[in-house]
Amino acid sequence: MTRPPVPIVALDVPGARDAFALVERIGPVAEWVKVGLQLFVAEGPAVVLGLRERGHRVFLDLKLHDIPNTVAHATESAARLGVDLLTVHASGGSAMLQAARAAAGERGGGGPRLFAVTVLTSLSAPELGESWGRAEVSAAEEAARLAVLSADAGMDGVVSSVHEAERIRSAAGPELGILTPGIRLAGDAAGDQSRIATPAQASAAGVEFVVVGRTVTAAEDPAAAFRAVLDELSRAVPAGAPR
Repeated sequence: MTRPPVPIVALDVPGARDAFALVERIGPVAEWVKVGLQLFVAEGPAVVLGLRERGHRVFLDLKLHDIPNTVAHATESAARLGVDLLTVHASGGSAMLQAARAAAGERGGGGPRLFAVTVLTSLSAPELGESWGRAEVSAAEEAARLAVLSADAGMDGVVSSVHEAERIRSAAGPELGILTPGIRLAGDAAGDQSRIATPAQASAAGVEFVVVGRTVTAAEDPAAAFRAVLDELSRAVPAGAPR
């Protein structure tokens, strides 16, 4: 049986003290953690260093989207912090993606892995069409198109919902990693996400990483909720699933 997706706990909290308290409650089983815009803007690089000192692997989810030179320098700064994974926006274009790749170093060279965001999981089809300026837009088609662009630019993977994973793999090939946010245990509220999935669905799709946020962090017992996610991920992985 292939490995289940790696769960990443989203530390979408106001400050470092909250982040450190949360990971302590969940325990060392939460190896990977996500530092997003809210926490990074509040605390800066210090929170990344603090989490690394506590033994965590850090996914710095800044979704960089700017001119190539600016993104390259930001990627270099992230690499110096020792983050394991960094996001950029695929819609920034080939030149920007290639600049980030050059700044991070060659794939497998020890720098941060680069994952390009395709279509935000918070966007519904009508909202995506509004953003793109077209009447009808398929999230799956757009995600697959941007995944091919990302693969050609040397990205390690892409960020998409579980529902686009098969289309992305078919278009961009099995070597491109897939990271999926919007993971919810059955019965949990969707919140501001439009294209959500359960851990079992993520495992069945053969994705590499899943981000778990409020389904764990807002639970009365985050450790128990995280164990439930781990259990469902492990039980649902089909033999022969691509990895």
